[in-house]
Amino acid sequence: MRARPAALAVAATVLFAAATGSSRAQNAPDATAPAATTPATATPAAPDKDHAALDAAYGAFQRGDYATALKLAVERANSAHDPVAMVLAGEILSQGYGVFEDKAAARQWYEAAAAKGNADALFALASLKLKEAGNNAQIKGEAVPLLRDAAAKGNTLAAYNLGLLYLEGEAAPKDPATAADWFRKAADQDEPDALYALAILYKEGRGVPRDPIEAARLLQRAAEVGHVVATTEYAIAVFNGVGMPRDEERAAGLFRKAALAGNAIAQNRYAKILSSGRGVPQDKPLAAAWYKVAQSQGGAKDAELDKMVTTLTPPERAKAEAILRKWAGGTAG
Repeated sequence: MRARPAALAVAATVLFAAATGSSRAQNAPDATAPAATTPATATPAAPDKDHAALDAAYGAFQRGDYATALKLAVERANSAHDPVAMVLAGEILSQGYGVFEDKAAARQWYEAAAAKGNADALFALASLKLKEAGNNAQIKGEAVPLLRDAAAKGNTLAAYNLGLLYLEGEAAPKDPATAADWFRKAADQDEPDALYALAILYKEGRGVPRDPIEAARLLQRAAEVGHVVATTEYAIAVFNGVGMPRDEERAAGLFRKAALAGNAIAQNRYAKILSSGRGVPQDKPLAAAWYKVAQSQGGAKDAELDKMVTTLTPPERAKAEAILRKWAGGTAG
């Protein structure tokens, strides 16, 4: 999604996810040359009702067999004129998953699917324009109607990215209130980044009235749907009693959850409460271990934790080192 420091406002950079959510965690294997990768020009046929071919294409994609996925997607797109298959073919080609990257062919597939009103294709085309635009405001502006169309058809990432454009004045007039409207459209569909972004606006009073209770509600929901930075922000709010009653024990559990997910700020905060025993039983060796992990990820230095580490007894230091060795072997706690 896209990690951001929890204490900062929404990042200005527009970050675009792939047109199909399944590709976010895939790694591209060695390239192999594809065949028949552009849309056919035959007279469109009526879409068939048997989706076995499309299921097979997605199955191959999930297994990492991208060349087969592309072949099946192209066959499905050309035989049934299926826009979903077209988007899958476009994604594989645009990202170079298992095949030679071919942005031009990918664009053709996206355009063919967009002509059929496919929201993911419209979003993909907008993403390509924004990525290729650099600092060219005119080209960026061409992406806005595509994003609007995609958002109107239900693409939540399009709505979220429109919010970012209006928030920072990129390709659209700077307008936090309009940004909040677009974030809300996506947040209402549980888009994690949009929930977090809207929460930050309510927290800061940008484009909406300042409302710590609403900010906390949105952070909670973003945390529930897996947004790690929002989980950290929500833990801070719970710990400090901002927008809700203070609950240090509950906050500790949230910090631990985000720390296990790799958030350096949460790792630092969890180390601090372990060191002090607020919300959890005091455990200085475990605190030292979490602080070490946070530092290895670029976490901020903390004078209190630095002092705590220097005052560990030899047995406590040995225990902390044992914990780190255990984690290095693949088990965290």
